[in-house]
Amino acid sequence: MSEAPDPEVVELATKIFDLARQGRTEALVAYVDAGIPANLTNDRGDSLVMLAAYHGHADAVRALVARGAAAGGANDRGQTPLAGAVFKGAGDVIEALLEGGADPSEGTPSAVDTARMFGRTELLELFGAH
Repeated sequence: MSEAPDPEVVELATKIFDLARQGRTEALVAYVDAGIPANLTNDRGDSLVMLAAYHGHADAVRALVARGAAAGGANDRGQTPLAGAVFKGAGDVIEALLEGGADPSEGTPSAVDTARMFGRTELLELFGAH
């Protein structure tokens, strides 16, 4: 039988995920610099980078990647930060993720698939997929 999670740990994790969603880069990186894993994920497999990217916060994405967070990686539904940024049309986030090494062919649907779905030919060219 597993122990129930410590309510204080759950509260702290919730706060950190909210900082990523809100793009509060300075506060977010203070936690990471203090020892919170840069690749922390929630119960759905969403990383801090995923949440920051999906909500359009390129500076937070760059800061997390600079601290060792993966720019890619799929959540429990096969979604990646890059595909989410393509879906949202967030050019600065797409740029930040590509700079961080995100793979446009990763995930289901991938960023390439998403760009095709929405007729984003400029992104297909950027991804090297024609």
